[in-house]
Amino acid sequence: MEIFYYMVFGALAAVVAALELSKSNKDRINTSSAFNSFKNNYLLVYSLMMAGDWLQGPYVYYLYSTYGFGKGEIGQLFIAGFGSSMLFGTIVGSLADKQGRKRACVTYCITYILSCITKHSPQYKVLMIGRILGGIATSLLFSAFESWLVAEHFKRGFDQQWLSLTFSKAIFLGNGLVAILSGLFGNLLVDSLNLGPVSPFDAAAVFLAIGMAVILSSWSENYGDPSESKDLLTQFKGAAVAIASDEKIALLGAIQSLFEGSMYTFVFLWTPALSPNDEEIPHGFIFATFMLASMLGSSIASRLLARNTVKVESYMQIVFVISSGSLLLPILTNFLVPSPKVKGGGISFSGCLQLLGFCTFEACVGLFWPSIMKMRSQYIPEEARSTIMNFFRIPLNIFVCIVLYNVNAFPITVMFGMCSIFLFVASILQRRLSAIGDKPKSGEWTMLKEKNAEAELLDDA
Repeated sequence: MEIFYYMVFGALAAVVAALELSKSNKDRINTSSAFNSFKNNYLLVYSLMMAGDWLQGPYVYYLYSTYGFGKGEIGQLFIAGFGSSMLFGTIVGSLADKQGRKRACVTYCITYILSCITKHSPQYKVLMIGRILGGIATSLLFSAFESWLVAEHFKRGFDQQWLSLTFSKAIFLGNGLVAILSGLFGNLLVDSLNLGPVSPFDAAAVFLAIGMAVILSSWSENYGDPSESKDLLTQFKGAAVAIASDEKIALLGAIQSLFEGSMYTFVFLWTPALSPNDEEIPHGFIFATFMLASMLGSSIASRLLARNTVKVESYMQIVFVISSGSLLLPILTNFLVPSPKVKGGGISFSGCLQLLGFCTFEACVGLFWPSIMKMRSQYIPEEARSTIMNFFRIPLNIFVCIVLYNVNAFPITVMFGMCSIFLFVASILQRRLSAIGDKPKSGEWTMLKEKNAEAELLDDA
């Protein structure tokens, strides 16, 4: 492995350690022992859930290929996962608001464990069922847990600012440290112990089962709006009208879709970008480096969120501009830096520049997650939190499915250029959100519920 990778990893590790160790009282939030106990319980569960997810990611494509499936068939399996998340995600999100967020989190564990079990079968139909189950689980992972946390946080009477502490720690651990350890653990199972490509999925099922046991034994139930016996269609309509009637919610949804769509596209593109001539690159080590960069971003976010003088709506404008510029690097290096014509070998000079840019983008990802969580907790109404959050994922999943289907139709520079434009648009929308963010809520959700009630009375008449 070239020394360049060690230098980048070591530099990032040193900066993250320095940031964490140098935190002053201004960078810390004074909390109660009751909150710390609550926070640590959630962080334990969230870390176990993310371990179950991260263990699978690096080996899904590899497992399918060992079963003899080609690129086209594997692409269809991936599309099935995102399509499932798009079609069924909103339904399960609404059920989470209606039937309980704790039940939804337990359903995530069961669904994802079943998805892991299907990986033992080489049958295409069984694997397709597994991808559908995985898509449903992904929707629950990115909505039910956050919805439970926000509702439970306020139900217990904790300070609103303390919520940002939980968000930043969850991303630092779950999307950073746990991701790195999961990658190393998966590598140990597959390469060192020679247990085969299905072993990370078995390990993931074990972590999910442990997390489910903790949820069942220590979490209480909370709901969105249990007082009203609405059917799913009414909930969907209510969530859609809430997004359409409140500009802040609509802007937040658009920003999230633009950033996450670019992020998931980046996941598919970074490998061919760094090895256009089949250069030998250490995928696992680069993945760990990206996760370390994400930890750097979440560490910076925890400092920013701890200060009342810094508005999340303001600094996220800068984050989106930086992320947009970082994904322009593959285009710039393609035109300005000559690419080697020889196949194979180590990473090129342009690849080194792009790797630094990609680490910058991952740092922006680390900043994005706790910040978007904070904004969602402020702007999304509690009554339909999970439903609206999954509505945000519909355009995201449509976009990713289109990208997957046409991944070979456009040059890689065009794809990165598209992502860069999306991120710049997100910065413009964030600027608008910052301008109207301080405006008092005008009771949109209350008026909406009154309209629904009137409509129901008319229907009954």
